[in-house]
Order: sequence, then structure tokens, then C-alpha cells
Amino acid sequence: MTVSRNLIVFAGLNGALAVALGAFAAHGAGPQIKSLLTTGAQYQLVHAVLAFACAQWAGGGRLAATAGWLAASGGLIFSLSLALIAFLGVPAFGAVAPIGGVLMIAAWLCLVFAALRS
Repeated sequence: MTVSRNLIVFAGLNGALAVALGAFAAHGAGPQIKSLLTTGAQYQLVHAVLAFACAQWAGGGRLAATAGWLAASGGLIFSLSLALIAFLGVPAFGAVAPIGGVLMIAAWLCLVFAALRS
């Protein structure tokens, strides 16, 4: 498998998980956890789409691929940390969410650098 193909697979799995979490938030979650799951699902889905776009950008080079991996990984970490808080009730997982946030910000900055270099 190529790097782009691996990234597309990872992005697709992220997208599927985001839709599942969002659907659960909309239809099965109590009011306390609905907000956490909805926020996590939205960020994860946006960054799955970003990762897919980066994988498809032929002229983006290594920086675009890096942006894609950072986006998909950051979205997953952020979303899962919020889901763990919601499902397990362990607020300590809130310390993990900023790691995902930093990765997502880094992804967007990598995308900017990739665009400036291409």
C-alpha cells in the first residue's frame, strides 16, 4: 500500500467512526454526554475529510501527506478523548484532548506550508 492509500483508509475509518459517534449523540445519548460526543464527531469528521483531501493532492508532496496524517490522528485523539470522558466519566481524559487539538492545528499549518511550496 502506498502512503496515500494508507492515509485514505485511515481517513475513511475516521469518517465512519465520526458518523457513528454523531449518530449515537443524536439518537441515544443522554443530555450530559451529547455535547461531548457531538463536538468530538464534528472535529473528527472535518479532519477525516482534510486527510482525504491531502492524500488526493498530487502536487502537495510530503508536507501535504504529513498534514493529512496529523489531521486524521489529531481528530481521532481529540474525538476519542471526549468519548472516553462521556462514556467512562473519567475527566482525566480531558488532558488528552489538547494533544489532538495541537495535532489538528499543526495539520492546518502544514497544509499552508505545502501550498506555499507547491
